[in-house]
Amino acid sequence: MKTYLGIELGSTRIKAVLIGEGYAPVASGAHEWENRLENGFWTYGLDAVWAGVQDAYSKLAADYQARYGEALTAPDGMGVSAMMHGYLAFDKNGNLLVPFRTWRNTNTGRAAERLTEALGFNIPHRWSIAHFYEAILNGEEHVKDAAFLTTLAGFVHWKLTGRKVLGIGDASGMFPVGGGNDYDAAMVETFRELTGVNVTDILPEILTAGDDGGTLTAEGAKLLDPSGCLRGGVPLCPPEGDAGTGMVATNSVAARTGNVSAGTSVFAMIVLDKPLNKAYAEIDMVTTPAGLPVAMVHCNSCSSDADAWVKLLGEAARLMGADFTKPELYDALYAEALKGDKDGGGLLNYNYYSGEPITGLSEGRPLFARLPDSRMSLSNFMRVQLYACIATLKLGMEILTERENVMLDVLQGHGGFFKTPLVGQKLMAAALNVPVAVTESAGEGGAWGIALLAAYRGRGESLDTFLNGVFAQNKSVRVEPDADDAAGFDAYMRRYTKGLEIERTAAAVL
Repeated sequence: MKTYLGIELGSTRIKAVLIGEGYAPVASGAHEWENRLENGFWTYGLDAVWAGVQDAYSKLAADYQARYGEALTAPDGMGVSAMMHGYLAFDKNGNLLVPFRTWRNTNTGRAAERLTEALGFNIPHRWSIAHFYEAILNGEEHVKDAAFLTTLAGFVHWKLTGRKVLGIGDASGMFPVGGGNDYDAAMVETFRELTGVNVTDILPEILTAGDDGGTLTAEGAKLLDPSGCLRGGVPLCPPEGDAGTGMVATNSVAARTGNVSAGTSVFAMIVLDKPLNKAYAEIDMVTTPAGLPVAMVHCNSCSSDADAWVKLLGEAARLMGADFTKPELYDALYAEALKGDKDGGGLLNYNYYSGEPITGLSEGRPLFARLPDSRMSLSNFMRVQLYACIATLKLGMEILTERENVMLDVLQGHGGFFKTPLVGQKLMAAALNVPVAVTESAGEGGAWGIALLAAYRGRGESLDTFLNGVFAQNKSVRVEPDADDAAGFDAYMRRYTKGLEIERTAAAVL
């Protein structure tokens, strides 16, 4: 059978998925990892990148061997995806100039503000060009030696194939793209006038879905699989960002479709059928892997704070002798949230592990607060933990739905927030006032999405036509907004918005 390999480097997990007949997964492997805060920057070491990729692939290869009784030597295609944005800068000899600065860093406020004004286009804090310009403004020594900037997906792809390319969706989160599926020529010139740097000399070549991304070299095969079983020559699709693979994995690449990815961060991707009336600081303009315009509402923090509390509550339960698995713990606590008061009982939670540009915060402090007469219960506590995962997203989405009158029939949900059946869907639908659907394949996430893009490579049909065929037999569960839940969330949001001053003070004094 034909097989296609997808590897995605997410914020907390590196996942490898092999798909076969009917595009269903036939083997998988995963590796857990975490970013570190070093010298004021969130980062991952490049040694950790390769250790994680190799571990995930070796587990997938072992899974394939166990299932089919033969070694995996040469998939028919493969692709690499990873978290978008951030800053990976190399000199002309391919040496890393400074440690990888991830999307989570929000130290680029000055650069983002100046670029947004100069380009007339919203440049978010986490975009690669904002990181580069901030380094220029700060007079960082390495800037003069920067010969190549790329994303994490672009870096891994480069080392596997030797090609410095990037899928258009990921590239559109480095520098704005314009007509002809290339970097916007007028903005490239404006940046040159501003800095003296022609960014097209140092950014990856842009490819679109279906294009040839090169082939796995012998050195790349050895890097991915040190055992030597994997052979070179495997064709690759263009590397993409996790936003693009999320759109593919939820069949949300056509105009007027959308998806929401909720995990370590949370972001909604809405494929537009007409331009927005103006630029908004809260809305990123990127593209689908095929190049269609997408309005992106991105929030840096989602489930990390809830995860920390779930872990703490699990420790308390084990102290009393309880025995359970991690999924059982999550399912029980998430389900408990639905029993809480619709407004969260007067409790308040901010999940900010890092800064949050949508609410104007350059730093974050996880924070739980309540009044003496708030209704403190486990169900209310868990409800506001999940509300906090959605609250900042709600503020950004209101711009699209209320100011721009963007219409959506349904949002496709995926990510860890939706793993417990119905709970995340129900609260997300109420918060955004739009139906939320989760397909049976949503749990496969971006690794499955990039494997699908690998399978799509070289096809003549449009990407949405290809995906409609893939999803024809894919079952979906759709949850409609509940009016009482929506009213309760609105009450919580009034308290949340007013209480943002508490978060600002915490960031200033803690």
